[in-house]
Amino acid sequence: MKLERKAVHKRAAGKPSIRYRIGLGVLSVLVCAAVIVWFRSPVMAPDASGSVTAVNPKVEVKKRELLDFHMDNLTQGWARYTDGMMTTKDGGVQWLAAASDSTNAVLSSESVGVSDDTVSWMSGKGQNPSVIHVQDTDYKVYKSQFLTRNVGWVQLENGSNAEAPLWVTIDGGVTWHPKVTADIAKEMDAERVRIQAAVKEAAFYNEQETAQKAMEAEWAVLPETASPGDVVLVRHGQPGEITWEGKTYKLEPFGAGYFTYLPMSLAIKPGSYPIGDSLLTIKAKKFQTQYLQVTKQMETMKQETKRIDEDQKKIDKARSESQSEFLFSTNFIKPIEGILTTPYGYTRYVNGKFDSSHRALDLAAKEGTPIKATNDGIVALSELLYLTGNSIYIDHGMGLFSQYAHLSELRVKAGDHVKQGDIIGLVGTTGFSTGPHLHFTFWAHNVPVNPDLFFDTTPFHWLPAPGANFPQ
Repeated sequence: MKLERKAVHKRAAGKPSIRYRIGLGVLSVLVCAAVIVWFRSPVMAPDASGSVTAVNPKVEVKKRELLDFHMDNLTQGWARYTDGMMTTKDGGVQWLAAASDSTNAVLSSESVGVSDDTVSWMSGKGQNPSVIHVQDTDYKVYKSQFLTRNVGWVQLENGSNAEAPLWVTIDGGVTWHPKVTADIAKEMDAERVRIQAAVKEAAFYNEQETAQKAMEAEWAVLPETASPGDVVLVRHGQPGEITWEGKTYKLEPFGAGYFTYLPMSLAIKPGSYPIGDSLLTIKAKKFQTQYLQVTKQMETMKQETKRIDEDQKKIDKARSESQSEFLFSTNFIKPIEGILTTPYGYTRYVNGKFDSSHRALDLAAKEGTPIKATNDGIVALSELLYLTGNSIYIDHGMGLFSQYAHLSELRVKAGDHVKQGDIIGLVGTTGFSTGPHLHFTFWAHNVPVNPDLFFDTTPFHWLPAPGANFPQ
């Protein structure tokens, strides 16, 4: 019995009893519960009257605030918030944290040197809204920036409670959007294409005011007044065709519009002719008569109809394949400074018989005089022909060709790209010719037209500025 009591005593001394452990656990649970209740309970604080009221402590979260923004173009821009800089390279679809919080650093690394050039009347510079209207609510604008007359951004004043501090429009401010969606991004890309096309075309006009007049009109005729034997350039805002003097001409796309040349026959009657919603006025013009005497041998040259017809097929083929854009980049020049012996349009009689209407310029010069390309283009034909001798045709795009005939030497070949002023050949007297001279003219859609219209200008300069009178 003594041994058994001793063993029990040892167990009690070495390990707490079950009742003791249970009591300790209950006490721990009570303490934890009290702590939780204490943390969840409102803080009791006296008010101004001394009464004790409960105060619920809240963790204050600082609201992100837009401080400034700038779109360098339709693609790139930055926004500066209270917690750092954000940049975009896709027109605002995504905004990413910038490597630096410095506006200058962002501009130098992301945007400087990148711009979307535009034309003045499409820039949107005059648009500066003070309020935007969104779903029956007006929001005050802190800052606005229109990149074009359609695409613009606004930063709202702080405290507006709007969905976002930065909003975008793609319709000139009619509707506003708090973010750039896929559809908005698509329209921005289309706007960029429109602007690029307008910039490309506007560069061809002599001034912005004239460009705006032509490009904003549904139809434009350059010039608005012409004479028999002339040519006009027609611009339309849409693709299509024009029927003129019994022929149909396709409007070819270029820049922001669609173009074609319309040649005037010598037989066209004076009057006003509608072209779309525009008018072309034809004024009467009289041409003088020229009489030439040639040898019987030269006179018989024009009886070789087979050789003449074979050459004409080559010429027609060469003039039927024109680049679908304007290849010139500057004013047209005279190929040589020769003596004008036969103006354009003269009625010509050879050995007393009616021959033709001379629809070119004859410029007499010393044999071997260098001949310059009147403007940029692609050589369509360069070879010896029966009547016109050594001949060159240069394509200037959109169905317009310049012709150089009776050369003593050819310096270019078909397919060559030439620039204004390049030496393409030398003056001669080959073919049906009575002496050294250059036979020079322009062809618009296979119709010879007056070269005098082109010198020191281009068809895009034929439209006078608003309020000005085109010289007659």
